[in-house]
Amino acid sequence: MRVLVRRCWGPPLAHGAGRGRPSPQWRALARLGWEDSRVREKPPWRVLFFGTDQFAREALRALHAARENQEEELIDKLEVVTIPSLSPRGLPVKQYAVQSQLPIYEWPDVGSGEYDVGVVASFGRLLSEALILKFPYCLPRWRGPAPVIHTVLHGDTVTGVTIMQIRPKRFDVGPILKQETIPVPPKSTAKELEAVLSRLGANMLISVLKNLPASLSNGRQQPTEGATYAPKISAGTSCVKWEEQTSEQIFRLYRAIGNIIPLQTLWMGNTIKLLDLVEVNSSVLADPKLTRQALIPGSVIYHKQSQILLVYCKDSWIGVRSVMLKKTLTATDFYNGYLHPWYQKNSQAQPSQCRFQTLRLPTKKKQNKTVTM
Repeated sequence: MRVLVRRCWGPPLAHGAGRGRPSPQWRALARLGWEDSRVREKPPWRVLFFGTDQFAREALRALHAARENQEEELIDKLEVVTIPSLSPRGLPVKQYAVQSQLPIYEWPDVGSGEYDVGVVASFGRLLSEALILKFPYCLPRWRGPAPVIHTVLHGDTVTGVTIMQIRPKRFDVGPILKQETIPVPPKSTAKELEAVLSRLGANMLISVLKNLPASLSNGRQQPTEGATYAPKISAGTSCVKWEEQTSEQIFRLYRAIGNIIPLQTLWMGNTIKLLDLVEVNSSVLADPKLTRQALIPGSVIYHKQSQILLVYCKDSWIGVRSVMLKKTLTATDFYNGYLHPWYQKNSQAQPSQCRFQTLRLPTKKKQNKTVTM
């Protein structure tokens, strides 16, 4: 995962800054009404923050703490731009700004004050080139959930945060300013990993701000090969493919998106959401009732001793503690209300005939966009 730090085109930072013939970028700033006296080459910075979700909130919290620390004199002014009509996921930044009594603008209103630094953190909107040019410096944009989700989904053992410069119109093309890696904790969820990375990224953001001109001067170019793309997560991602996915792949899917989109399957023509998945221990797997079963992907039986539903995947069994079918049901409730009546009605049927099937959602004509990891 990357934290994207973006420098917007601005005047030179050293070696004759403000002297000689203005650069093309500086002339663009002048056309927008900016004057040389407004540009600061060192802290304290005047910051306009763009963000929405919990990941961005951690960056805003770090900036606000730095502003409150008057001894360091790192942040002089801090104002916030957020998006008004968002789902609850987009509320954390706005709630924090209100709680901290920070000035708030609702997109596309971006304020009219004087700013040195624009910080774009998991904002969900591409800033126009004209807006980018208003900032002498423009710092990180945190990704939304997709990169963290794909880190967990693909079983990566190492992840990290990269801070890079910005270029107008395109993401992920600027030089790298700062980079740190961390091991991915075993069996961590995307939500847990996101919390770790957001704190790491917030600390790196403050570090870069403290040495901003030097960081920009020492940036290194990204390699041209090895780019990995993380497709946008959709409802279709949550549909379990019993014939294709192993138990490990399904558990990774659950840890990656389970807190955002519950995993889904089909049972007797009804959509069921799998709410609480658990690994099946060896003693349960050794139960003769399982070893006698025809191993057909999607086969579901109730294991009374552990009070879980057992579902067979491509290679093994997974456990399900609760589901949603019209309402939330424990495994025991689902067995008493649905599985047991089915067995009574179909006494001659094989248990493998009572199984979950892959839910096929209609595909949209418009392809999903992608974001980079």
